[in-house]
Amino acid sequence: MPRRPNPQVADDGEVIDPVAAGGAVDSPTAPTGGSGVPLEPADQAIRRLEGELDEVRDRHIRLAAEFDNYRKRVTRERAELTERAQAGLAARLLDVLDDLERLLGGDHAAGSTDSVVQGMELVARKLWKELEAAGLERLDPVGQAFNPAVHEAVAVLPPPELALDHQVSATFQPGYSFKGMLLRPARVQVYASQGQP
Repeated sequence: MPRRPNPQVADDGEVIDPVAAGGAVDSPTAPTGGSGVPLEPADQAIRRLEGELDEVRDRHIRLAAEFDNYRKRVTRERAELTERAQAGLAARLLDVLDDLERLLGGDHAAGSTDSVVQGMELVARKLWKELEAAGLERLDPVGQAFNPAVHEAVAVLPPPELALDHQVSATFQPGYSFKGMLLRPARVQVYASQGQP
């Protein structure tokens, strides 16, 4: 049932009935907001909000799929880059392998031991040249201060003089780093007066 508006009082004290004066009775089918703008019917608002929700869900699904594709592409590109880098290093070592095969396939009965040793030295130098150019560094720290980050102490020796305390006295196995990344620590003997490096 429609709600009848409250009567109003004029300046002279006379009561004015808004319905009798041509005013409208508030209708429950056309509610108004505080500013007098009609409110959207509930079923229309539900349909509108469901449509907006569907749009947001669709956008979310698309973004998730795009991110998944991006992640897969980056993973694939990293793997390809790693394979290309490994192939580049292998290509640099092909000449060294050819030299080594020529040395091993030669007539050893006619050649002297000295010529075989010289050939091996040349192949080793060529191999080291290529590996160093690729970024490999040999760590032979004799005479340097012991550094547990790049050295592994496998033996301790009392220092002949105090100034040599905590210095590397011998390298049993060299260490290697590749472009600043430690591949293997150098295994060393360390001078230590206390028995601990």
